[in-house]
Amino acid sequence: MAVLVLVEHAGGEPADLSLQALTLARETVPGAALHALLVGPDGRAAAGALAGHGVETAHVAEHEALSSFAPDAWARITTDLAERLQATAVLAAGSERGNDVLARAAARGGLPLATNVLSVTPGAPLGLTRMRWGGSLIEEARLHAPRLLLTSAAHAFPPAQDGGEASVEPFRPDLDAADLVVQVRDHIAPPAAGVSLADAKVVVSGGRGVGSADGFGMIEELAGLLDGAVGCSRAVTMAGWRPHTDQVGQTGTKIAPDIYIPCGISGATQHVAGCKGAKRILAINKDADAPIMGVADYAVIGDLAEVVPAISAEIRRVRGA
Repeated sequence: MAVLVLVEHAGGEPADLSLQALTLARETVPGAALHALLVGPDGRAAAGALAGHGVETAHVAEHEALSSFAPDAWARITTDLAERLQATAVLAAGSERGNDVLARAAARGGLPLATNVLSVTPGAPLGLTRMRWGGSLIEEARLHAPRLLLTSAAHAFPPAQDGGEASVEPFRPDLDAADLVVQVRDHIAPPAAGVSLADAKVVVSGGRGVGSADGFGMIEELAGLLDGAVGCSRAVTMAGWRPHTDQVGQTGTKIAPDIYIPCGISGATQHVAGCKGAKRILAINKDADAPIMGVADYAVIGDLAEVVPAISAEIRRVRGA
């Protein structure tokens, strides 16, 4: 038996969400040979970084047309390799690309797709738990299919840390013009300054309660004192106070910091879905009944314009600054 996982990568390193998907793959079909698929430039370098994650063979698709993301091409490569390996299951991270590619692969094969999976119970049919509706619904389901297609929910699985070296097998996939109709033509890089929102150990976010773009000065100050990143709610980006790259949520960035501090954020479903991976949540809000309080580990009920500067002042006092 074989299981295939689509591994996203950048700069010669596999994406953390893909490493999490490898853990789900091992739980889905225990004992099966674990194969990884890496597509495009730097695939060989990223394949070398899979040592210790249980991968037996890393297949690297190399083709001059794969310099940019082409979802139909990725889907064809995935389905063709799955057929060649006679894979029992095909998985990917529950990222924008992972969900996009496996949805197209499912359409090609006439197969069902289970996205945002939180846990599985091996068997025929496969039992699974997954998030739906932006995390507001947890679904228990059984997947009936000759080949299982799944994506893992972000931050639901720790990357496995065992196994030896993976053998690397480059190959040239068969592609035609129809596979390359849809391609990414440009990429706008987020600001390089500061800590990455997705990787930060501390995230301090502001919502509509901050009041204005200028009001984010105190949010930035607290994040700076904690060596953290600044986030925001969708309402803030819609108001034009912060760029979309700062948005935490289902339609923004999904985060998994050690501590998340949402300030003046009510806690809409899509926002909560984006911060579920946080180890601890400290909510600051003057509304004790705000939905964010239902998921917070700690809460400060009060005016953020008073609370946030007071926290910053106390940090500076303790540090003697």
